Amino acid sequence: MKKKRLDIEYSYDFDLLGIISPLKGYKLAWEINNSLEVKLVKEKDLSITFKNGQEANFSYFSFHNEVSVLKLFKNKPVETEQLKSVLIPEFPHYDFILLSQSDDPGKSNRLQEVLRHIPSVELVAFIPLGALKSKDYFIF
Repeated sequence: MKKKRLDIEYSYDFDLLGIISPLKGYKLAWEINNSLEVKLVKEKDLSITFKNGQEANFSYFSFHNEVSVLKLFKNKPVETEQLKSVLIPEFPHYDFILLSQSDDPGKSNRLQEVLRHIPSVELVAFIPLGALKSKDYFIF
């Protein structure tokens, strides 16, 4: 019997920003809320099963409105887990990952500039989606 394979191509219509900051997730979310006048809210932890079969939970905050979506993910698993895995293995040095999805193409550049002015944020940089193998973790 012939086997058939279903290939699905997703559209990655979002931008990812890597953030280095010594803050806890809730404190960084609070500072982003004040700087951007949004309301990032703590969501249930994101559970990822890696190719080696290990499962890890990552905390995240989200904000949705009619024109944009923001999600702030911690790049390392929650503190109760002893795993050495990270959400984006290609960029383990980032503490947080900010997903930005908007109809406005220049919003990510403005977002990056606003984040750079937060005193506790040490570095903000775009993460190129083209070379990112773990981008499928952000489709849910």
